[in-house]
Amino acid sequence: MILVTGGAGFIGSNILAALEERGAGKLVVCDRLRSNDKWRNIAKRELADIVHPEQLFDFLEANRKHMEVVFHMGAISATTETDADKILANNFSLSLALWKWCALNNVRFIYASSAATYGDGTQGFDDDWSIDHLSRLRPLNAYGWSKQLFDRRVARKVTAGSRRPPQWAGLKFFNVYGPNEYHKGGQQSVVAQVYPHAEKAAAYQLFKSHNPKYPDGGQLRDFIWIDDVVDVMMWLLEHPTVNGVFNVGTGKARSFLDLANSVYRAVGREPQIKFRDTPIEIRDKYQYFTQANMDRLRQAGYSKPFTTLEEGVETYVKRFLSASDPYR
Repeated sequence: MILVTGGAGFIGSNILAALEERGAGKLVVCDRLRSNDKWRNIAKRELADIVHPEQLFDFLEANRKHMEVVFHMGAISATTETDADKILANNFSLSLALWKWCALNNVRFIYASSAATYGDGTQGFDDDWSIDHLSRLRPLNAYGWSKQLFDRRVARKVTAGSRRPPQWAGLKFFNVYGPNEYHKGGQQSVVAQVYPHAEKAAAYQLFKSHNPKYPDGGQLRDFIWIDDVVDVMMWLLEHPTVNGVFNVGTGKARSFLDLANSVYRAVGREPQIKFRDTPIEIRDKYQYFTQANMDRLRQAGYSKPFTTLEEGVETYVKRFLSASDPYR
């Protein structure tokens, strides 16, 4: 039995699709479906159960002899969320409780960290999970801080020799795009936000740069196609002796202008890009550059190449965004 928390979400539902394709056994989702179309993300999956978060630990106790792996993707992931108590309860306290349960019950634990832990990037983007290195990172928002807090707690436990899951891995996701993100509204990837404009041959507005080192649209991100993200997790599943905190990006930063232009070209249109001021409320916390250092994952043995930006965008547009059924 495999549990995916946040299993009806973007990354979680893509993990489920990959697990089902591999015949991984009984699949269980822990999530809140609420009243939007989030349920469509898992509508094609054959699931053993869907568990509400409030019943999670009762379910785990009832099935502890059968549980093999927990993919912990569930979190409040909006970088604009301001309720720090709510973020802490979901992103730190729940994660810590799951870590302890997996350690006590000999269950493998793969969890979502985030590139948001790196803050403005002045300390670089090296996934060194030593206590000293992690203590120097300065996230820019409560979401990034909550992920950083858990990474630091894990590092402290592992370094101290405390009991831990038989396999554990924290994954610092960079800018992921792909199918099943539609319920996220304004938190969808820029690819998904540009597409409706490109399809109608209308202009799309990117943020202006308020940093003289970067031109408008020249802000850089490490954009990664969802299938590459899932492939890393399936590789971890196949290599149970690999432990640690790992970046999950391509290792190659690209501009938002590159990304937007790729969407227009994928639908056969000439790019039409305009620029607007970055909102005041996020301007002083805006990241102008992120790029994953992928050496640690490569050294651990992961050798598959990552999808280029143009290939990933074209696949997303043609196989999903332009399809009558855009869900995986």
